[in-house]
Amino acid sequence: MLLRFFAIVLLSLWLPAVWAAEEEAPAAAEYVGYVELKPFITNFGGEGKVRFLKCEVTIQVSSEDTSYAINHHMANVRNDLVFLFSAQTEADLETVEAQKILAKKGLALIQKLLIEEEGEAMVTDLFFTSFVIQ
Repeated sequence: MLLRFFAIVLLSLWLPAVWAAEEEAPAAAEYVGYVELKPFITNFGGEGKVRFLKCEVTIQVSSEDTSYAINHHMANVRNDLVFLFSAQTEADLETVEAQKILAKKGLALIQKLLIEEEGEAMVTDLFFTSFVIQ
């Protein structure tokens, strides 16, 4: 009888710790955060008629450390994206598919920068939350 009592006490102390550990693990793995960049306004198109692009970019990150890394390297990120956007032609920007390709190029550019500076890509996606060509 006494042995049974101790077994119940031990189980009652052990099970809540196991349940708590199971609940915490998925929350840490599912972290998704966003870093919104200030709007970009740049000319594009090269020779000929000067065109302008105004867009807002949001970067998806998988950890708070990534948010800090993006903010730490913000000047480099913005510089690289401005050069990417200004190097585009009208054909590179006029369709939704072309804009998706540009977003992938921007994501790859930021990932490359973070690999050079931090040792890993850290960024999971890049979105245009506003995109206007004039």
